[in-house]
Amino acid sequence: MKLIFWFLVLIASVGAAHWGSDQLADPLQKLRRRWGLTEAAGAAFVALATASPEIGTNTASAIQGLSDIGLGNLLGSNIISVPAIVTVAYIASQKYQGRGIPLRIKPEALTIQAIPYLIIIAIAAILTLPAPWRGLQPIDGWIMLAAYLVYLAQAIIRQRQSAQEVNWQRKEILVAFLGVLVLAAGAYLIVTATEQIVTILGISELIGGLLIASTLSIAPEVFATWNVAKSGQITAATTSVIADNTATMTLAFFPLALVTLPIENLLLFSVNLTFVGLLAVVYAGFIYWGSEKNSFELWEVLVLNGIYVAYLCIILFGVLRVFG
Repeated sequence: MKLIFWFLVLIASVGAAHWGSDQLADPLQKLRRRWGLTEAAGAAFVALATASPEIGTNTASAIQGLSDIGLGNLLGSNIISVPAIVTVAYIASQKYQGRGIPLRIKPEALTIQAIPYLIIIAIAAILTLPAPWRGLQPIDGWIMLAAYLVYLAQAIIRQRQSAQEVNWQRKEILVAFLGVLVLAAGAYLIVTATEQIVTILGISELIGGLLIASTLSIAPEVFATWNVAKSGQITAATTSVIADNTATMTLAFFPLALVTLPIENLLLFSVNLTFVGLLAVVYAGFIYWGSEKNSFELWEVLVLNGIYVAYLCIILFGVLRVFG
C-alpha cells in the first residue's frame, strides 16, 4: 500500500510541477513575440518554462541531500524525451500535413538548437568523466551556466524577426507567480516520493531518477507537444525537446554541481551520458543528412525509438544485470 501511495504522490507531484511551469509559458511566449524571435529561437526561450520541473526537481534534490535522484532525472529525461517527443510530433503532424508526409521543420532548428546542444553535451562529458576532475563540482556548474547563457544569447540574436506589440494583464502575472509556488512544491514532492519508492523497492536513488522520475516527468510534455503540432507549429513542437534538454543539461546541472556530486557508478553514468549524446547526434544527423533534409520520415522516427529500446536493454541486462 505504501508503494501505491507514493506512486500516486509522484504522479500528482509531476502534474503539479508541470501545471506550474505551464503558467510561465504564456508570459514567455509574449516575450518571444515582443522580441521578434523565430520559432526555433523562441523554443530556446520558452524552454525556461518547460524545463523548470527538472530544474526545480534537481534543486530540491540538492537541498534534501538526494542529488543522485536529480542526476538520474537529468540524464533519464534527456534520453527518453527525444524519441518520445519526435514520435508524438510526427503522429500529430500527420493530421496537419497529411498521412505519409515527413515531419518537416525549419532549417534553423539545426543551427540554433541541435548543434549547440551537441556542444553542451561534449562540455558536460569533458567536465565530469576524466579521472582528474571526475564528478560534479561547483566550477562545473558555473561553466554549464555560462554555456547556457551563450546558447540563449545566440538563439535570441540570430534571425530576428519584426517585434510585435503585446499586452500584459495583472491576472496573468499573478497566475505566473502562483505557478512558481506550485512548481516548487511539486518539485519537492517529486524528490520525496522518488526517495520513498526507491527505498521500498530497494534500488539506488540514481536508478530511481533514471527510470521512474524521468519517465513520468516527460508525460505532460508529450501532451503539450501533441497540441502544439496539431495547431500547425511543427518546428516549435519538434525542436522544443532539444531546447528543453539543453536547459536541463545546463540549468538543472547547476544545483547538483554546487553541492558537489561524486560519480560512484562510472559505468552507469558513462552509458547514460553516451546515449544522451547518441540521440542528439542522430537527431541532428536526420535533420541534415536524412532522406529529406530538415524533416523526419517514419523510418527515422522508428530508429530513434530503437535506440531507446537498445538503451533500456543495455541498462537493464548489461549494466544492472537484473536477471544476473
